[in-house]
Order: sequence, then C-alpha cells, then structure tokens
Amino acid sequence: MEKNWYVIHTYSGYENKVKANLEKRVESMNMEDKIFRVIVPMEEELEVKDGKKKLVKKKVFPGYVMVEMIMTDDSWYVVRNTPGVTGFVGSGARPIPLLEHEVHMILGSDLSGVPELPKINLSVGQEVTVREGPFEGFSGRIEEIFQDRGKVRLTVSMFGRETPLEVDFGQVAEME
Repeated sequence: MEKNWYVIHTYSGYENKVKANLEKRVESMNMEDKIFRVIVPMEEELEVKDGKKKLVKKKVFPGYVMVEMIMTDDSWYVVRNTPGVTGFVGSGARPIPLLEHEVHMILGSDLSGVPELPKINLSVGQEVTVREGPFEGFSGRIEEIFQDRGKVRLTVSMFGRETPLEVDFGQVAEME
C-alpha cells in the first residue's frame, strides 16, 4: 500500500490541538509505520497594527488538518477517533486521498522553489496612506498590487497632479 495525503475536518480553532493529540496517539499506538506526518497548513501574512509591520502566521484552511498516511482499517480508526476530529473530507465510506498537484499547491512545494511573499489585506481601488519612507503622509488609491514583488502601485496627488507611486506592502496602511 502507498502513502497518501488526506484531509481531516476538526472543530474550528482546535487544529493545533488535534495535531498534537494525533501525534501522541500515533506514538502510543505504534502507528509510525502507517501515519507519517500531520500538518496544519499555515501562511505568513503582513499585518500592520499601530503603524508597525509584523509577520503573522494564519491558518490557510481553518477547521482542517492534513495527514500523510497509508490507509488501513487500523490507521483510519486511529485518526477518526482522535479527540477533536469530526471526520475525513470526502464522500462515501472511505476517504479520498488528495491528488499530487493539490498537495503541492497546499503545502507550497511548487517546483519553482521561490518562496511566496506574505499576503496582504489590501485591494485595488482602496484608499491608503503611506506610513513611512520619503512619501510618508501622502494618501492615494491603489491601482495595482504586485504580490510577486511585495509592492503596490498607487496614485497620489502631488503638486496638483495625479502621480503614480510604487511602495512596499509594509509602507502603506488602510485609511481610517
């Protein structure tokens, strides 16, 4: 039998507790040869609070945990009966494993090898204020977001004309 990735549904907010409980159960029930890795998919997001930039980790799929395992009756029983687990994701009697490209997409193991930049909570058309740098204090509207470079292009009014400006994610903040 081959090992595959499966997704289990948990009570929301209990993902890390389920991960810890499942890892303890795997060890105590000698299932290391059938259940290999338990992961709560996380991503880093740039958050600006009180004018300070901070990278925070957020759950990509709240209420879900990924498990790499060989599906047998024993391993299925161990995972299903872990406290906080409400069941496997999938229809029918047996859970359906994730496809390889889904695993790569979720775990961020894409073939490019380029680390992903943090995501931001800004959108095109939103009014923002430049919080730092040579244009500190200017306000403008976001015209474009360059997620791959970690920058935004906004239009600000400078010397009576609309001027495009490109700044880092951390240099702008939502207008209050």
